[in-house]
Amino acid sequence: MTDAILFWFLALVTIGAGLSVVLMSNPIYSALCLAMTMVGVSALFVTMGAYFLAGVQLIVYAGAVMVLFVMVLMLFDLKHEIQAFTRGKITGAVKIGTVGILAGLIVGAITLSSKVMELAKSAPAAAATGKTYGDNTMSLAQNLFLQNVFGFEALGVVLLVIAVGTVALSRSRGGTHARD
Repeated sequence: MTDAILFWFLALVTIGAGLSVVLMSNPIYSALCLAMTMVGVSALFVTMGAYFLAGVQLIVYAGAVMVLFVMVLMLFDLKHEIQAFTRGKITGAVKIGTVGILAGLIVGAITLSSKVMELAKSAPAAAATGKTYGDNTMSLAQNLFLQNVFGFEALGVVLLVIAVGTVALSRSRGGTHARD
């Protein structure tokens, strides 16, 4: 009973933080709410027993992606960016069209996933194949960290260069945090 209460509490917190991402007018507060949403999703994974996904959610999304979002926000002069997003009838039509396309994609994804779930119910269970989740996670880890370790090292160097470049650009003349 307490697991269900904890799950629903975390779900409500995550949904509230997700709505705050869209409703906040300050982009920094919106980015912080996005981080809270990602941490909430990770906590939901923990309540469902998916500890590997919870760790990946925290490390990749709440860590690396949020740092990049905040660094991009540092580059923009937000006073001029608001004016760029609110002018013209053509851009308004493009925004409405984009929302329509996104809504269509969401409806299509829900329809397709419901059909896939119906097929999964009629298919034989995955336990008949003899593989367990632990075997899949172990083979995934061995593939990622033994055979593709160069990709991880290269990605780390690229992210470091991006971080240093972002800070250097934000401090240069014309950046939002330029020294006077």
